[in-house]
Order: sequence, then structure tokens, then C-alpha cells
Amino acid sequence: MLTKATVLQVAVPTPVYRTFDYLPPKNCKTTSLVPGMRLRIPFGRSRLVGILISIENNSRIESSRLKRVIEVLDDEPLLPANLMQLLGWISRYYHCPPGECYSAALPTLLRKGKPAIAKGEAFWLLTANGLEADPNTLKRAPRQQELLQFLSKQPEGVNREQLESYSANWQNAMRELIKKGWANTEDRTRTVNEPIAEKIPGPKLNDAQQAAVDTVSLQHEHFQPFLLDGVTGSGKTEVYLNIIRSFIERGEQALVLVPEIGLTPQLLERFRQRLQVPVAVLHSGLSDQERLAAWLMASSGQTPVVIGTRSAVFTPLARPGIIIIDEEHDISLKQLEGFRYHARDVAVMRARQLNIPVVLGTATPSLESLFNVQQNKYQHLILPERAGTASHPELKVVDLRRIPMPDRISPTLATGIKQRLKNKEQVLLFLNRRGFAPTLICHDCGWTADCERCNTHMTLHRRKNKLRCHHCGVERAVPQQCPSCQAEDLQTLGQGTERIEDALKERFPDARVLRIDRDSTRRKGSLQTMLDQIHDGKVDILVGTQMLAKGHDFPNVTLVGILDMDQGLMSADFRASERMAQLLVQVAGRAGRAEKPGEVLIQTHYPDHPLLQTLLKHGYPAFAEAALKERQESGLPPYSAMTLLRAESVNEKEPMGFLSDARKNAEQLTGNNVFILGPVPAPMEKRAGRFRAQLLVQADQRTHLQQLLGNWVQSIESLKSARKVRWSIDVDPMETY
Repeated sequence: MLTKATVLQVAVPTPVYRTFDYLPPKNCKTTSLVPGMRLRIPFGRSRLVGILISIENNSRIESSRLKRVIEVLDDEPLLPANLMQLLGWISRYYHCPPGECYSAALPTLLRKGKPAIAKGEAFWLLTANGLEADPNTLKRAPRQQELLQFLSKQPEGVNREQLESYSANWQNAMRELIKKGWANTEDRTRTVNEPIAEKIPGPKLNDAQQAAVDTVSLQHEHFQPFLLDGVTGSGKTEVYLNIIRSFIERGEQALVLVPEIGLTPQLLERFRQRLQVPVAVLHSGLSDQERLAAWLMASSGQTPVVIGTRSAVFTPLARPGIIIIDEEHDISLKQLEGFRYHARDVAVMRARQLNIPVVLGTATPSLESLFNVQQNKYQHLILPERAGTASHPELKVVDLRRIPMPDRISPTLATGIKQRLKNKEQVLLFLNRRGFAPTLICHDCGWTADCERCNTHMTLHRRKNKLRCHHCGVERAVPQQCPSCQAEDLQTLGQGTERIEDALKERFPDARVLRIDRDSTRRKGSLQTMLDQIHDGKVDILVGTQMLAKGHDFPNVTLVGILDMDQGLMSADFRASERMAQLLVQVAGRAGRAEKPGEVLIQTHYPDHPLLQTLLKHGYPAFAEAALKERQESGLPPYSAMTLLRAESVNEKEPMGFLSDARKNAEQLTGNNVFILGPVPAPMEKRAGRFRAQLLVQADQRTHLQQLLGNWVQSIESLKSARKVRWSIDVDPMETY
């Protein structure tokens, strides 16, 4: 029976796959309510902040059972109608709880119900007394003395980010300077990154670059996806800048997505220099206040350019003109936990709804994007040559078979490093494995240091003398003797970036070695400091993980060594070879980007692997063509659609039991056009103390899969076994781990 009344449909931030009905607050004019506003609502014993989805005239729940909204938090909707439409599509396509989906579009402070007002940012600076103070009076307080001298060189003051870059232990020293009356704090509103005063002119575009700019700019009033396929060093960023300038001149905004925050500082500086407009930045490294301020500026249209990582795809824009996705192939654009969405695909759908162009840029296009080119859904723009006088690097395979190599550096690679050091050039060594060694083992009994919460080995981090699990984050001290047999002969197996760093310092004692990975760049601003050292010529050898592979320009790097390519060649994941090829090309692209020729040495035990040989002899386009044929013959994406139903529990049997029930439900709902595989344990069955399993659903047509999912998710929620596990739907999964 329907209850007739004014009813508010609200998306509540809970893992429930539906919206909730509420009555308006008392004495509230319902004509003032607009979808996209935030509402404070009672939910169980809690008070939550929900998003108004729609206003209805009836409810399937009796009026007496409906609760009232406590208060309306906004005078105007924070999420405009076009963004609400996009979020509705996302919730339906990815089959995620609507409350989690709509909530993800808001900065943290707005999710908590804080007012949509940007507050000032704290800055620390010296007082008049501090400027006159003699640092020599602080000889017995060296940290205060150093901080005083640091602040004296910053008359405009410094923010928290600058202080964190200066020292991790600045707070106590600052507190003492404030007590002395030598320093104080000020709140300043810093909402966007202002343009750099001195405009830097850009290089003259070559014919291919100019053609790409002209083609995109002519489509400014229409939806059209473009795949900007440019070899590494071909000047894709220059194309972005010139395209964006044409939209800014029309009074429109540009949204630029990058896969990781490590790419934003250098991109931001370049945009500010060249475009001479304020730029808003959105990523997880910002404080809540900084993120809110940038979000509000973008929403109001006060900043013409917005640069951000994955979640920036939800940023409201007052005058949207174009969306650009840099490194569109990168897996970091896919949210792999919780509300799983792909920012690239969401950006394309958002551009369609806004009727604006969208550019997907990369040197190694994803097979999905190349498939869309084949289907005439994307227009292919190619930049075949490196910009300026830079030439393509020479790629060589180093066969590791039967070569003694205790430190992962082959004689061929060692000779190449020596020559570059002699020439005052830089070397980049790539190993996608951080830590000192992947495994600690007992030489006497074979015991290995395994994580008690995951089915994996713990990684040795010798700098901190810790064993750390890179999957759940748990740490423990390195044992002095074997816990199994009490022997003291514990040995390391394998190499990580820490171990390579030590080996390089031992082999080349006069070289300046710098390691860049997630461990060495934990402190805010540390990555940018390291990149500055590289560009200033203060580093001879760089060693690091895939953080070094993406978008960085190192003009003096002439030799790149890929220490281990075998993991990508031998993986059971059907996407592994594609990622291997993309990573190889991206890393190789760091070599020889200026006038000096570059060389890439690829160390492998499988030099004759057919995909590797195709890549080396004919390049990435030929590799991608061969890989697409393999996918087509195997019926794998992008020639089919795929969804994973995942489940986990502290009880070993419950995930498989739930997935078996879910499979029975699916078989009752679908016909022969959908294939169900499993359930099976996840490749890493136990992670962070929870047992995990998964069920794969695949269909030749995406519409058939979506038809099943629409009914299936509702039936899964009603299963008794669903209450015993934590489960999630992953549409278009990018990994099966």
C-alpha cells in the first residue's frame, strides 16, 4: 500500500543497495528542496549526512513509520543536476550502494556536515622580535636555532607542507619560538595555486602535435572521445596545454585527471607557468581544508583548470569545456577497494552527458581504448615521433641464464653504468619490488617469514630492521634466530630496491645513489625534493619502483636498466602481459629524452618470449594488435564483459558458502548468454586476517551482464549467508587479487 505524502528519497552513506525514504523537516517549504542538497538524518541510533536524490509524492512505507529529516544543510544543491545524473548512472552501472556513490563525490568535510565555506590555512612566520633575534643565543637548542634561521629566509611565512619538508620534528621547536614571542601563526585563505608571475613560452608544436590540437579544438561543442596516442617524449603535455588554452579563451573550464599524486607537482608548475591562470588541485595529499577550498573554487567556476587524481572526476564544474585523462592506461585510475569505479570510463560518460570532448592520452594505450578505436567510438590521434631532436632509445635484451649475479646487476649492465658515470650522465634502474628482500628464510630447516594474517611472505626492510607485509601493513621485528629450529643462519632470498641501493653503493662508491619508492617518499613533499635533486644533477644513479615510470622527464638519463621483467611474462593474470609491455615502454621512455641518445637494457631469463620479442622488434602497436587477437580468440575483455563477486570473512568456510548460494540465484535469473565460473578461493586466499573467495560472471554482451546484475544484487542482499560475510561487486575488474 502506498503512503501519499511528500517523501524525500535520500542516499545514506551505508553499504546498503537502496535509498531511504524520509519526511521533510517540520515547517520546511518543500519547494525550497532540490536534489543534490545535504540532509542531516536520523539513522538507527546515529545521525548521518545524506544526499537528497528526489522528492516523491508517495512511499511504500507507512507514513507513521517514516522518520523526519533533522535539518537541511544547504541553501543550494552542492551537487548540480548534471553531476547527480552522472552519479545515478555510476550507481546503476557499477551496482554499488547509492549512499557510498553519492558521498564519494563530496570532500571529507562536506560528508561530515560542515558548512561549504573555505577556511584559512595556517602559516608560520617570525615576529619583529624574531627577525631581530640572534641565532647564536640558541646554541644549546640547535633545533630552535635551525628553525629560526629557516624562517628568517621565508619572510612571507611557511605552511605546514613546507615545514614538513623542512623537518619531520619541527613542532616542538616552533612551540618554543612562539613562547619566546619570536614566531606566530596566521590564517590565510589559499584556495588555488596562483599563476607564476613570469610566463614561460612553450616550444613550437610539430605538425602532428598541431594537428591534434586543431582536431580537438574544433569539436568544442560536441561529445567526442579522442585517444591521443603519443610515444614517450612526444610532447603530449604540450598538446594538453594548447588544447586547454583554446577552451579557457572561450571562458570554459578544463578537468585534467592524472593517475597518481606524484605527477601533480611538476604538471601543476608547468600549467601555472604556461596558462597564466589559477589552477585548483585535488588529491589525497591535501588537508581536508585545502581539498574543500579547491573543490569550492572549481564548483563556483573561479578556477579555469582543475588537476586531480581519480576522485577528482566527481568535481563540480560551473562551465565544463573539456576533460583530459593523462596515462589513461594506468590501473591507478581504477578504485580497487570499497566503491569500485574506473575514473577513465566515468570521465568518458561524464563528457557524453555534458556534450563536451574528452581526451585520453598515453604512450601505451589500454587494449580497451584501442578496441574502442576499432569500433569507431574513439578518434585516434597519433604522435609518432619524440618532440624536438630527441631520438628513440635503443632497446637490448640481457639474457640472465647461467650468469652469476648476486646483486641483480649483470656484467653488461655494470659496464653500461660505468660508462654513463664516466660521461657525467644519469642512470635509472627499475625494480618493481620495494624493501631489502622479499623473503627471509632459515638455511637449516627452510622456515620462511610469513605473514600470520595473509598468505604471503613478509618483506625485509633492513633500514628499520623490520619485517613488513605489503598487503596488510603489519610489521614485526626481525628474529635473531629461526623460530622453528632456533638456528641462527637466517638468509635473504630475492632483491628489493633497498638491497639494490646497497649493492650500487658498494659497486660504485663514488656515485650518488637515490632510491625512490613508497617507503622513501612517505613524508609530504619528499618526492618533489628528490625530483628536484635529479634535475639539479645531484644524483648519478636512480633506483626505484614504478613511481619512476610515469610522466617524469629526466633529460640527463641516458641508460635505463630493467632489472627483472620475468614476473610480467609468467603471471597467470590475463592482463599481466599488457601491463608488462606498458611498464617496459613507460620505463624505457625515461631514457634519451634530450639530445643525448638513450639505451635500455632489459634483464630476463626468457629472452625468446614471443610477446617480448614482438614488443622489442615491432613496438607497442604491434604488441597490442597481437594481444587483442589473443583476447578475441579467448573471449576475454574487451571482447566480453566481466564482473567479480567477492566475499571475505574471518571464518574460512563462509565466503565459499555465500558465493555458492549467490551462484544458485544467478543461474535462476539468467540464460545461456551469461557464463558463471566458480566460486574459487582468491589468488591470495587469506589477507589481513580474512579469508577471501570470488565468483566470476562473464557475458559476450555487456547488456546481458547488466540485465543479470540488476536483479541479482537485490536477491544477494536477501540471502542469509550474505549477513555472515563482507561482499562486493566489481564490474569490469582490472585485477583478480
